[in-house]
Amino acid sequence: IREEADKGHRSYVVCSRIDAAGEDEPGGKGVDDDGSRPDPVAAVELYKFLTEGPLEGLRIGLMHGRLPPEEKDAAMADFASGRLDVLVSTTVIEVGVDVPEATVMAVMDADRFGVSQLHQLRGRVGRGGLPGLCLLVTTAHSGGKAMERLSAVAGTTDGFVLAQLDLQQRREGDVLGDAQSG
Repeated sequence: IREEADKGHRSYVVCSRIDAAGEDEPGGKGVDDDGSRPDPVAAVELYKFLTEGPLEGLRIGLMHGRLPPEEKDAAMADFASGRLDVLVSTTVIEVGVDVPEATVMAVMDADRFGVSQLHQLRGRVGRGGLPGLCLLVTTAHSGGKAMERLSAVAGTTDGFVLAQLDLQQRREGDVLGDAQSG
C-alpha cells in the first residue's frame, strides 16, 4: 500500500464490520468447519491502528455506513481527488465507485464475504488502465468451504464461473419459504 501511495496511486482496505460491537457483522459467512473463528477486524479500530502504525504518514480516511451522508460524500471525494492515499471502509464502496488511481485493495477477513461480494469489491481496483491487486486476507483453514470460495475468487475473474460456484455452495433458495440463503 505504501509503495502504491509513493507512485500516486490509492488503496482501499475493506473490513466486514464497522466497530468491535459487531452489530453490523454479516451473518454466518466464513465460519470454519468446526464453527470457530477469530474476531473480525473492525474498520474504526483498523483505521486508528494503520494511522498510528504501519501506514503512519499516509493520508488515510475512514468510511462506513453509519457516517452521515455528508461525511461519506466528503471521504469519497477526498479519496477520488487524491487528498487521501488510503480509504479504510466497509462494503459501502462495493458498487458505483470509480477511482481510476485505485490500484490496491486489501480485504480483511475475506472469508466473511460471499463470492459475488468479493468479485464486486475487487472490481474497484485496476479500473484506470493500471494493474490492480486485490489481497484477500484470511485466517480460514485450508480445505474448508471458506477457503474454497477464496481460492475460486483468486483463481478467476470470470463472473459467470464465480456465480456458478456461489449457486453450488449456497443453493438457489426458496422464494416462497424460509430456505433462502443467497
